Amino acid sequence: QGQLVESGGGSVQPGGSLRLSCVASEDIYRNRCMGWFRQTPGKEREGIAGIMTLFGPTYYADSVKGRFTISRDNAKKTVYLQMNNLKPDDTAMYYCSAAKWDGNGCGNWLTYHSWGQGTQVTVSS
Repeated sequence: QGQLVESGGGSVQPGGSLRLSCVASEDIYRNRCMGWFRQTPGKEREGIAGIMTLFGPTYYADSVKGRFTISRDNAKKTVYLQMNNLKPDDTAMYYCSAAKWDGNGCGNWLTYHSWGQGTQVTVSS
């Protein structure tokens, strides 16, 4: 069964940076779309960044565009989320996920599945 393991979360002050990592199993990574989501208690999970692992096009939610960058290392089957200029509203549990590439991009958050256990990001002064 496929596996996703996130790491890199922590506590940071507003304006700070963190880099999250997600290592995927071979069968999960083969889906070709990898993404990052986040969730706070009482709210729905929000898709924030996606990447097509084969060719690299990226997709972002407006809430993180210009501050967060998704990237991948295909040899390591690892996806990263570089988060800069973090704000208190970015506080959430961050999850890695995968979606099957269907030729229409990796920005349709509803198609994602196979969640990791999550890594907590807390932004506060």
